[in-house]
Amino acid sequence: MDKKTVLLGALAGKNRGLLANELDKIAILDAIAQLEDDNPTPNPVEASHLLEGDWRLLYTTSRELLGLDRFPLFQLGQIYQCLRPEGSRVYNIAEVIGVPFLEGLVCVTATFSPASERRVNVKFDRSILGLQRFVSYQSPKEIIKRIESGQKFLPLDFNIASRDRQGWIDITYLDDNLRINRGNEGSVFILTKDKN
Repeated sequence: MDKKTVLLGALAGKNRGLLANELDKIAILDAIAQLEDDNPTPNPVEASHLLEGDWRLLYTTSRELLGLDRFPLFQLGQIYQCLRPEGSRVYNIAEVIGVPFLEGLVCVTATFSPASERRVNVKFDRSILGLQRFVSYQSPKEIIKRIESGQKFLPLDFNIASRDRQGWIDITYLDDNLRINRGNEGSVFILTKDKN
């Protein structure tokens, strides 16, 4: 069995990390390290053709992201990280589901700039919070077009002071449909390219 298959098998049933116990986390981190040793893209920051697209989160150790699942009556839906290298833009989109007609949306936008062959610096600049029906949310691609056109969203759409919210991400594995990132706060992110 190849290393990628081993990792994907370890992720099965873990609900992006929400259902992973300590032994699961150890096995997953070991499988990640094994796969990172075989990274087919030695300079991932320069591989914009591979980075471009909408990536769906398979697993993370980020307490901040997993914490979105702690609201009563709500649960975390899909989480996307949408990369637009040509404009050096990243869009983090989390769907919150649960009570019918009260599905939520959390979107944080940022710019990124290369720091090395595998590291990018990230500066968060805008946050959007609202109910999916009130912002007419249909898909990541659709809302990104509206954000890029300058549209404002109710009830919460505000700029983030970049000095308060910045960090970096190392892209430690990248192929045509799988990406592994390690963040400045020690979190790991495994994403798959969304084909929609």
